Amino acid sequence: MANELAIGIIDSGFAPEQGNHVALARRFWLEGGELLDGDTQPDALGHGSVVLDTLTRQCGPVRLCVAQVFAERWQTSPLQIAAALHWLIEQNVALVNLSLGLRNDRPVLREACVLAHTAGILLCASSPAQGEPVYPAAYPGVIRVTGDARCAPGQWSWLNSPQADFGAHVAAANGVAGSSVGCAALSGIIAGFLQAHPGAGREDVLQWLREGAAFTGRERRGP
Repeated sequence: MANELAIGIIDSGFAPEQGNHVALARRFWLEGGELLDGDTQPDALGHGSVVLDTLTRQCGPVRLCVAQVFAERWQTSPLQIAAALHWLIEQNVALVNLSLGLRNDRPVLREACVLAHTAGILLCASSPAQGEPVYPAAYPGVIRVTGDARCAPGQWSWLNSPQADFGAHVAAANGVAGSSVGCAALSGIIAGFLQAHPGAGREDVLQWLREGAAFTGRERRGP
């Protein structure tokens, strides 16, 4: 359907049995220092498969565009992620889920995020609950998401902390947990809102998330 909401995922791909949920897919990798792109491979790490499943559980049918930047190892580059973002911008997605984080700021990735933001695309990126900031979550305009153990499925929290803007349900259906899952869950929740409110912009989404949060402020642990 031409008007079907398009959502992008940048991760390790998807499982073969999830292929019927994916409208478009592209792999980006480095070989001899050169950026290449081509057909995707089955998800060897299982991470992208969990992210896809978590996201789609929170919304109705969407047009999924998956960019694969991880292969057999937990290793990718700012160049690969930036290329994936450029490709997703071309696919006219409304939102991109980035359940990943790099330690170093790189101009090529920062500029790709600015371009996506200028195009009106929402970027949701995972951020650790503690520690140093990661990218692209730390870039201006990116919605920073972590896991929040207080949240049940379908709930989220407005943290407004130095680490993250929002938190969401932290566990996936298969038991995998972490900020990556929280980010995918919130992306799915946002996708559901965008389905119900065509034409809603970033500020509309943020206002709705703040007003609908089950919890406000950071989770407090210990005495």
